[in-house]
Amino acid sequence: MEWYDAEGYSLGRLLCTRALALVYLVAFLVALNQFRALLGSTGLTPIPRFLSATSFGRAPSVFHLRYSDRLFAAVAGLGAVLAAATAVGVTDRLPLIASMLVWFLMWLLYLSIVNVGQVWYSFGWESLLLEAGFLAIFLGNADTAPPLLVLILLRWLLFRLEFGAGLIKMRGDRCWRDLTCLYYHHETQPMPGPLSWYFHHLPKPLHRVEVAGNHVTQLVVPFFLFAPQPIAGIAASIMIVTQLWLVISGNFSWLNWLTIVLALSVIPDDWWERLLPLEPGTGYGPTPTVFVAAVLALTGTVAVLSYLPVRNMLSHRQAMNASFNRWHFVNTYGAFGSITRHRHEVIVEGTSDRQIGPGTVWREYEFKGKPGDVQRRPRQYAPYHLRLDWLMWFAALSPDYARSWFGRLLEKLLTNDRHVTALLRSNPFPDEPPRWVRARYFDYRYTTRRERRETGAWWVREYVTEYMRPVALAEGDDG
Repeated sequence: MEWYDAEGYSLGRLLCTRALALVYLVAFLVALNQFRALLGSTGLTPIPRFLSATSFGRAPSVFHLRYSDRLFAAVAGLGAVLAAATAVGVTDRLPLIASMLVWFLMWLLYLSIVNVGQVWYSFGWESLLLEAGFLAIFLGNADTAPPLLVLILLRWLLFRLEFGAGLIKMRGDRCWRDLTCLYYHHETQPMPGPLSWYFHHLPKPLHRVEVAGNHVTQLVVPFFLFAPQPIAGIAASIMIVTQLWLVISGNFSWLNWLTIVLALSVIPDDWWERLLPLEPGTGYGPTPTVFVAAVLALTGTVAVLSYLPVRNMLSHRQAMNASFNRWHFVNTYGAFGSITRHRHEVIVEGTSDRQIGPGTVWREYEFKGKPGDVQRRPRQYAPYHLRLDWLMWFAALSPDYARSWFGRLLEKLLTNDRHVTALLRSNPFPDEPPRWVRARYFDYRYTTRRERRETGAWWVREYVTEYMRPVALAEGDDG
């Protein structure tokens, strides 16, 4: 079937699927490492409580059949094993039906996690991973030629991701239109990286060039993904370079890496042969008719479901990062429609003093990724996702974002809950829990170059107001 097989894209498929499996691996490991504190039976927002109020129809998940923390760990652990096996090429060498089953299981397991993940899994890159993962089920194995239609669907996903992000910017904050958003973004982004301070201090004309380049990459370049080669490959390469720029300037979980993964599938084999010591696949057997039928059904389904995302992109009320169905398939995407001009941080502190007064000694809890100690340089964590740190950024934007979990977080700190404290960089009360904890609101800004030379600090902070008054456990309360 010459119309069906995409000659010259075997290496693109290989790199795309292996890299996608690595993203899956990170996602499952994040779930395995963090779920007990965030979602476990005694977590900040327990899954059993969520399941008791939510039907399978609203949130499909294997956990509707039964939930226990041990079962969640098994689901995340199995997903990690399957992803690791796929990343090293085991899945690709299985018979076609078995290979498809492995990809389906990874998708099903992660869907089950996302759909009970509540606020901790409310990020657009969760739906992006699920959508890309579902399409990967139909990319075939090492014995089948890359299916042209599925490669086109991957380009359509990449187009929606980039073009949707470009539109939300142009319709959103005025600073995107006057090219000034990067005057603020590197300083106020959710989780700065080790180079973000330097990016912030680039000359303002260069910031304007960055924004203009972003608009071209997101609003013009995506249309060329559907052009003949080498134009499509050039378009994908521009996107890859742009995403790598974002990778080194901040921490955005696996969003940038997934965008790169999708773009890899657009690069033709002859380009990869010049860059890597890889041989393109040859000698494929006949593609099974049932597989062709499945791909055709998939293509028709995506075409029908694309109506709502297209309508959303054309709408002046464009939604950002929305899924139109419970399966997170054929979604709409977008990021940073608005930019905050000032950085605020919620700083959590505790004390061992029995009574609170002017002389009370408060000690600060340090988080792994979000700013705290002004002397500490931001770290690189992406593609690993520090969910609590990200939600703390939202909590600083408005207490409403933290209403469902912040009080519970303080309760856990008052008992030195080992699962919660494991998510922190440091616990100032390692031997005995504090008697009181509180939260205070600070304004943060980067130091100037001069301040950096004189103090060694990366940040300057100023106390603004109380975020949550000091709280303690009631007598006899074990949390």
